Amino acid sequence: MLRSLFVLLSLGLFSASPVFAEKTLSGKPYTKSTDLDAINIDTRLPDALHSDLPELGDYSQTILSAQDEQRIAAQILREVAVSDEVLQDVEIADYLQILGNRLAAASDDKQQSFNFFVVKDPTINAFAMPGGVIGVHTGLFLASHSESELASVLGHEIGHVTQHHLARILAKQKTDTFKNIAGIALALLVARTNPELASGALSASSAAEIQRQLGYTREHEREADRVGLNVLKNAGFDPRGMTAFFITLQRGSRFVDSSSPSFLRTHPLTSERISDVENRVVNMPYKQVGSSLGYYFVRAKLRANQGLAQVAIDQFQRNIKEGRYANEIAEHYGLAIAMLRQSDVAGASAQVQWLDAHAVQSAFVENVKARIAVVEDNPKKAGKQYNAALKRYPEDRALIYGYAEHFLAIKQTKKMITLVKEKQKLYIADPYFYTLLSKAYLLEHKDLLRFQAQGEAYYRQYNVDKAAEQMDFATKAKDGSFYEKSIVEARLKELRRLQEISKPTS
Repeated sequence: MLRSLFVLLSLGLFSASPVFAEKTLSGKPYTKSTDLDAINIDTRLPDALHSDLPELGDYSQTILSAQDEQRIAAQILREVAVSDEVLQDVEIADYLQILGNRLAAASDDKQQSFNFFVVKDPTINAFAMPGGVIGVHTGLFLASHSESELASVLGHEIGHVTQHHLARILAKQKTDTFKNIAGIALALLVARTNPELASGALSASSAAEIQRQLGYTREHEREADRVGLNVLKNAGFDPRGMTAFFITLQRGSRFVDSSSPSFLRTHPLTSERISDVENRVVNMPYKQVGSSLGYYFVRAKLRANQGLAQVAIDQFQRNIKEGRYANEIAEHYGLAIAMLRQSDVAGASAQVQWLDAHAVQSAFVENVKARIAVVEDNPKKAGKQYNAALKRYPEDRALIYGYAEHFLAIKQTKKMITLVKEKQKLYIADPYFYTLLSKAYLLEHKDLLRFQAQGEAYYRQYNVDKAAEQMDFATKAKDGSFYEKSIVEARLKELRRLQEISKPTS
């Protein structure tokens, strides 16, 4: 999985500047909106937590320092931003990030920031990497039966990060194997995303040796479970979601080893581990927690977009007819998405009408309505729908993206630029806002502003070299005011400084 990422990381992990990484990884990424109508997630911070977990001490940082972890995270996120194997769906990405932020806020480590992303892979897996980068396979969403189950896996991965398990593993090694941090990152990614690719992706013997030594121990798993349970409880989820997910994993492990869930091969599940969690859960007060509508919408959208559209349509229709669903609203929503894949405007509209008749209020549904107008090639209707939807959900990124793209399609660049600049303050780390601006300035034949915006987009994709290249183009553009030229020249100087800092030392 993420094969191109493996190669790039192995060739030069530290191309990202530590200063750059420090700036871009400080604080929460991208999402400011909590859009409770759309996702129904309570993001209030829980009370101060306590834990019976041991103090780690400084030894865990002897191999991977905090700066090393930031550098690794920046390089990973750089490739995640452009990887074809990462799901680039803003609604699903925002749901996961908001859910992850809610859980992270319930952990003991309030300083650690987290970046979550979705991998297009049907296997049941999730993995944590240095710097708080956590990947979740689409298969995990679909295998979960409740939001608490999904949250339990994220809480477990958060536990691996906050307890610095990877650093602790490396600190215990007695050889020089781990002097090559790039090899560490390569092995981490291979081992966490798809262990079956390890032998093929790790051509160097040292990297292969790393891969063999990076497995979590039983104690690490128990510790991550304990952290995860505390996180789950304090974030307002049902801790029994963890034991329920164990049952899901056990069902999968009944098959031959090569077909068992990938999560089991990187997170060994033992009877002692299951008993430990069950004993802890028994002592926790019972609290019935329902799954949010956003959780069901995300799962329905994933199902609607996988495989052949007609197969998905048939499945949704059968489920609705036979009453086989966990949430009827999400089933109609998913059917509308699947129908849009076949440009069946009438069918999708009928599903939206059903949702309206049942008073469903969600940004997910408003997005479908706008997309129907776009597929109909009805710009006036689309513009009216986006405008009305954003008044109800002013911070929803999918709606913002859609409205901006609508303005771009009908060449109303000034309106698009106004919209993007107004909303940009909500998501200062989002590169796509700058990409949109660059496209608008291209249509307006404003070269300096076009290159400047594209440079800022690359910067937010953790690519300082390309950012500097675009900013250099901006300084050489024939247009632009004295003030604009001064800004891009100063910015280029800063980017050049970051390039110098990031050069590997011999």
